[in-house]
Amino acid sequence: MMPAAEEAQISKLLSRYKNVSATKKDVIDVITTYRSLTYNLQKFVFNDGSTKELFNLAGTIPVVYKNNTYYIPICIWLMDTHPQNAPMCFVKPTPTMQIKVSMYVDHNGKIYLPYLHDWQPHTSDLLSLIQVMILTFGDHPPVFSKPKEQPPNPYTGLPMPGGVGYPPYPTAGGGAFPPYPTANNFGPFPPYPTGGNSSVANPSTSAGGYPPYMNYPQVPGYNSGFNSSTPSSTGTITEEHIKASLISAVEDKLRRRLQEKVNQYQAEIETLNRTKQELVEGSSKIDNVIARLIREEVELKKNVDILRDKEQELEKSLDALEKSEGIDPDEAVTTTAPLYRQLLNAYAEEAALEDAIYYLGEALRSGVIDLETFLKHVRQLSRKQFMLRAIMQKCRQKAGLAG
Repeated sequence: MMPAAEEAQISKLLSRYKNVSATKKDVIDVITTYRSLTYNLQKFVFNDGSTKELFNLAGTIPVVYKNNTYYIPICIWLMDTHPQNAPMCFVKPTPTMQIKVSMYVDHNGKIYLPYLHDWQPHTSDLLSLIQVMILTFGDHPPVFSKPKEQPPNPYTGLPMPGGVGYPPYPTAGGGAFPPYPTANNFGPFPPYPTGGNSSVANPSTSAGGYPPYMNYPQVPGYNSGFNSSTPSSTGTITEEHIKASLISAVEDKLRRRLQEKVNQYQAEIETLNRTKQELVEGSSKIDNVIARLIREEVELKKNVDILRDKEQELEKSLDALEKSEGIDPDEAVTTTAPLYRQLLNAYAEEAALEDAIYYLGEALRSGVIDLETFLKHVRQLSRKQFMLRAIMQKCRQKAGLAG
């Protein structure tokens, strides 16, 4: 459990960060697990020369190499948008150490990991990042101990920077690698054991209570661990040294190019897989549309056949009408049931009464009949019309027709 005062100090240092709560939780998880890491807020120098105050974690992490535990010095810088953007990680070797360049660490000590490349804001965290570093550095150590005496450079008469097997480091003014952060970019480290030699007989303990740094075996092409029978014992660089240096440089360059190609091809494969999925889905949709069109075509053919049959029936009926002498309206209009016939007759009779009442009114207006005669006939016709309308209403109810 972290003291409240320390949590308050972390919150104060992260006050300018955009996601204070998420970043604070990430930091607390790390420093409670790895007590050798310290934190601070310092200026970081970017490639374009700009600076920004960033929160950093600096110290050592335990790495198991050939059944021995070593402690690798690292520094992790958190962007002010953490965890939206991946942190920047560096190996910070001591004066007795030298960076071992690989596909995971460059000449400047910057760390490259797939976990950083594929950083996800909601699933990636610093604790998992450090665990990935521990596993990766266990297989590919990022540093090795410097040889006591480096052979001079035959071209300049000076010791070769970077050790045997590597070209000189790029200068501060440029080079193929990004500039290494300045010394004040890294937080203070606890004092390391002294004695002039980084080799420790028992890697789990050291003087002063601090863990020792790793003393890796001498690797041909990376340090002075050549066979004593070779001309290296003369203190001069031979063709074999130059050959080993060139081979290691070419291998490093090939690894980088190969990794770039692999990443490129993986991205292309993912794009092709997405395109394939879209094509499969499109093919399924097209098949469904074709099946629907086939069904509609069958239905249309059936409807066309029905219309042709109806057309033939109409033509036969027209021919029969043309050949017949005449049509009796009473016989032409027939009903399918007695109830409908009663309704039809009542409707026709009611319409006739409506006309009769109309013409009685015209006769009264013209003076053909007097008022008494008009009223007498209108009363009789209206009474009969009322009865007919009642019959029609009852017939429609029985037939289930609208009122």
